[in-house]
Amino acid sequence: MSTMEEAILVVDMLREFVTGGAGFEEAKKIVPRIRRLLEFARARGVPVVYVCDSHEPGDHEFRVWGPHALRGSEGAKVVPELEPEKTDKVVPKSSYSGFFRTELEAELSGIKRLILTGVYTDVCVLSTALDAFYRGFEVVIPQDCVASPDHHAHRVFLEHLKKVCGAEIIDSEELIKRWQG
Repeated sequence: MSTMEEAILVVDMLREFVTGGAGFEEAKKIVPRIRRLLEFARARGVPVVYVCDSHEPGDHEFRVWGPHALRGSEGAKVVPELEPEKTDKVVPKSSYSGFFRTELEAELSGIKRLILTGVYTDVCVLSTALDAFYRGFEVVIPQDCVASPDHHAHRVFLEHLKKVCGAEIIDSEELIKRWQG
C-alpha cells in the first residue's frame, strides 16, 4: 500500500499523560519509539495527525478522571520530544475517541489505513481504533508505541482490537522494515 493511503495518529502524548499528574513509566518509555516511527514516516510522506485531549472547565469527563488536559494548559501540550511539525495536523478532542465531535475524519480524506500510537491503550487508543474501524479504516497498532498503566488491560484490549476490528498488531520496527521495502 502506498504511504499516501496511510496516516499515523498520535493519541494524547501530552505532558499530562506522560510526565504530569496522569503520567506513568510506560508512557515515557514509548516516546523514543514513537519519535523514531514519526521521523521515518515523515521522511516517506506519511501524514502525521495528533489527536489531543483539550477540555473546558467542568467537562463531564472530570467526574471519572478529575480535571486534566485543560485547554491551553501546560498539561494539554504535546511532550517536547514529539512536538508536532508544521506539516502535521493537530485535532483537539474532548472525549476518548479522536473522531467524536472533531474534524479528524475530514483531515483523513483519502486515507485508508491508520497507524495508532499513544496512550492510554485501554481508553483513548481503544475508542479511537473502534471509531476508525466503524468508519471503514484499516487499523494498525505498533504495540511498542502504545501504553497503559494497567498492563493487563493493555494486553487484553490489543487482543480485543485484533479480534473485533481485525487490527494488525505489530512492532514499530516491523512497520519501518515494511516501509523500507
